[in-house]
Amino acid sequence: MILAVCAVLSAVGFWKFVYFLSIGYGFAIAGGGITVLILVLYNGWAPGVLWLAVLQAALFVVYGARLSGFLLVREIRNASYRKTLKEATGDNKKMPVFVLVVIWICVAVLYTAQVSPMLYRYMNGADDVVLPVVGMLISVGGLVLEAVADAQKSAQKQANPHMVATQGLYRLVRCPNYLGEILFWTGVLVGGLSAYQGIGQWLLAVLAYICIVFVMFNGAQRLEKRQMGRYGDNPAYRQYADHTPILLPFVPLYHLNKR
Repeated sequence: MILAVCAVLSAVGFWKFVYFLSIGYGFAIAGGGITVLILVLYNGWAPGVLWLAVLQAALFVVYGARLSGFLLVREIRNASYRKTLKEATGDNKKMPVFVLVVIWICVAVLYTAQVSPMLYRYMNGADDVVLPVVGMLISVGGLVLEAVADAQKSAQKQANPHMVATQGLYRLVRCPNYLGEILFWTGVLVGGLSAYQGIGQWLLAVLAYICIVFVMFNGAQRLEKRQMGRYGDNPAYRQYADHTPILLPFVPLYHLNKR
């Protein structure tokens, strides 16, 4: 049921294939969280901890709605972003239907796996609250980090459209929004640690987490490549990029591309 919901909501990628990994992603995560909550209510899986299930589902909805809403508004309002998106994804090129279907199936499975920690907690009858609350706090921190980073970037790009954002959270890392994503999903994984049963559940939850971390590093690498092409001749950009970690704070990993 969750897989079907994630598949339907991510199917917007058939209109623009990049939506499989952006707008459709947010829709699917929000829908997946709601679906898990419906299953919990229907099966009576959360006696005494229903409030926890409601909060976890709400967190997925907020995450998905914020992400998809932000991307939609930015694409509608920002002509330069639309141009960059087309250049980065080759959006004008038609992809074979078979390739689109394969991508669709893969992302639907991944998005289902990403919300699986919540499903396993209540399906397995786990009734502890400490780890899921800690996990939710980590996820909320990730959400706040993403929202603040996006707002700071928009403000700084308006003030100086010819330079990357370098102030606020961007003093800490060059991709704080991707760091927020990693934090959010770290919280989701942590929230299920006391509930997973059997190698299958552990594998699905951990592999989904590894996949999203890989996606974030890949996204940071592609962003850096675009920025190097656009700002690489700017001494201020090179100084900033050479002395600010790209994704992990206090870790001296400054570049994901060859100079």
